[in-house]
Amino acid sequence: MENTIDLIEENNKLQLSPVQHLSPVAKILDMTVLSQSQYQDKPFIEANTQEIDIYSLRSDCIIPVFSKDNEKTIAHQEFIEITQNCIAKIFPNQIFIEPEIRVSHQIKGRTPDAIYKNAKDLLDNERTQYFERMAFIIKIPSITDFVTGNELSLTVGGVRAYNQENLYNKKTFEKFKFFVGFQNKVCCNLCVWSDGFVDDLKVSSYEELQSKLLNILGNYNAENHLSEMKQFADYSLTEHQFAQLLGKTRLYQHLPKSERQALPLLQFTDGHINTITKDYYEDESFCRDNNGDINLWNLYNLFTQANKSSYIDTFLDRNLNAFDFTKSIQQTLNGNSNYHWFLS
Repeated sequence: MENTIDLIEENNKLQLSPVQHLSPVAKILDMTVLSQSQYQDKPFIEANTQEIDIYSLRSDCIIPVFSKDNEKTIAHQEFIEITQNCIAKIFPNQIFIEPEIRVSHQIKGRTPDAIYKNAKDLLDNERTQYFERMAFIIKIPSITDFVTGNELSLTVGGVRAYNQENLYNKKTFEKFKFFVGFQNKVCCNLCVWSDGFVDDLKVSSYEELQSKLLNILGNYNAENHLSEMKQFADYSLTEHQFAQLLGKTRLYQHLPKSERQALPLLQFTDGHINTITKDYYEDESFCRDNNGDINLWNLYNLFTQANKSSYIDTFLDRNLNAFDFTKSIQQTLNGNSNYHWFLS
């Protein structure tokens, strides 16, 4: 059977803009090509992150090592470059945009010749740095679909968090998070689901990382993912049900462990729930309707919007949880008693 990604790629060939018929060397687009887009450019994650480009990662950051054997780690930029190579292999007829990269938790250092200087007296060439946590996305704008009028673009990305490695030991398997899903162009929220996400990708070499990324991309069923999301728009919560849901999400955090384990996992905190509550009234794209009702597609986007305040190392896990939780609410509305607690 022909792979679903190949089918979607084939269907989108007819929708390519003239710039997408350039030679293979022009497959990676600079963001300025899309500067006249009708959509406002927003970061895919905010929290305590800052934007950085791949050139700065290459030239301005040192590469951490495993201290007991001085073996280098796979650097942030290498993870991104391997991902770009994999996208080019899986989607040879499509273009993709320069990666959008966000970093946090700067680790500072200094060169040996500046060992006795005060911090305020250090010159730029005497400072060293790397970032403990990094997240990136790469958009493939020629593969798109729509959910209730929202344009979704196929997007690939990943997370690397050195705080989840034991850098004080000898080199061992290195951990990565990787996903392929969609980005909602209206709000830049990411749409991640289980078939396109691996949260504990362990590898020991570049070659192994590339092989596993190719496998994830090749097995991702984009058509099923889109179908699941489109179904959200067919279900709605009344204002009373939404208020009930919010109240139960707060109780959930304090349930006895045995009771909580019988319920759908909810990884969102009170801070996220406060944002969701506010956006139910105020968000321009996903707020309640005139009757106070909210469909599950909008509810899902309120969760993914609130998730932008998460730290990098929990960001993708919560994004997946937003999908799974919304799916469980849909099942509740369908009469599945296993998930009725949040609306009872």
